[in-house]
Amino acid sequence: MEKIRVQKLLSDAGYCSRRKAEALIESGKVKNNGRPVRIGDKALPTDLITVDGERVYIPRKKEFRYIMMNKPRGYVTTLADEQGRRCVTDLLEGVDTRVYPIGRLDRNSEGLLLFTNDGAFANSIMHPSREVTKTYRVTVKAPVTEEQLTQMSAGVELDDGFKTAPANIVTKVSEPTRVVLLVTIHEGKKREVRRMCDAVGLEVMRLRRISIGPVKLGMLKPGAWRDLTAEELRALRTAAGKQEKKNK
Repeated sequence: MEKIRVQKLLSDAGYCSRRKAEALIESGKVKNNGRPVRIGDKALPTDLITVDGERVYIPRKKEFRYIMMNKPRGYVTTLADEQGRRCVTDLLEGVDTRVYPIGRLDRNSEGLLLFTNDGAFANSIMHPSREVTKTYRVTVKAPVTEEQLTQMSAGVELDDGFKTAPANIVTKVSEPTRVVLLVTIHEGKKREVRRMCDAVGLEVMRLRRISIGPVKLGMLKPGAWRDLTAEELRALRTAAGKQEKKNK
């Protein structure tokens, strides 16, 4: 039996994402047969892998699950919350596989959120180098100037000094009290679209993610979920794979 990197074992087990697993390893919380694990260490699926003393059971044969949800406002994108707030996983009734979110939407945002227990797939969607696009329907208070839209399209400096990549901005509705924008980005900075709007002086009233790559939210009701179709899954893999080949 071939040994596998511990962070991949944790990810494949559906315990957490590979990036989160690496953070747990770096913090000294992961052990293999009682010995602390370092980044790059390998183990067998039959080894005793623990996180904070709790055993993580590694399945011999992995059955992957790919889910989409229409996240409502008021839920945090995490598996559990120390403050007792409602978590998106509370909405996954009937899902008997331990899955975790791919990326996140903040508490006041809504829309398309993906879940899986396939660490490699999650990493391919989230990794900045793959440039998988995400489109948001953003309602802001009017008025909105052409200068503000041009700044967002060209890339703006956020409050932490990070300069965003160029974005695609389309005005869908322009009314005296509100303007609805479609904002498409391919980065994954925390609360990036809200912070982009803040940087140019726009006040966000509502933010809803309507697509990730070629997969669209469609008519899925708030709080509802469904498994991705084989066609949707294939399209996402293709979108991530094309950029990977381009960057090689």
